[in-house]
Amino acid sequence: MRGERYLKSNSQFALVYDGGRSWAGREMVLKALANNSNSTRFGFVISHRLGKAVVRNRIKRRLREITKAAPVQTGWDIILIARVPAAPLDYQGLEKAFNKLLLKAGLNVGENEGNRLRTD
Repeated sequence: MRGERYLKSNSQFALVYDGGRSWAGREMVLKALANNSNSTRFGFVISHRLGKAVVRNRIKRRLREITKAAPVQTGWDIILIARVPAAPLDYQGLEKAFNKLLLKAGLNVGENEGNRLRTD
């Protein structure tokens, strides 16, 4: 179901902010928390500092598409926080930044077990 792919409520976001770990890149920040389910859910934070509504919505649409195609491990709640340098990036630029953060966090599928994020 489509709604199960995304974090919607403030309480869902607050859980990840309070209990999750974060990894930062120049263009975005990734926050992750294990959710003990068989699905991975994404949330997006796009500040007014990035531009007007057209720019913010474009970034959010691109990030949604990138997360649909990304090889992400299941069982995580992930928040992507776009930073100002993300505003001028095209799809490939955002995808590259996201994939770098996934590698840094060890959340991409195919990572060996030694590099995976610990949940304890």
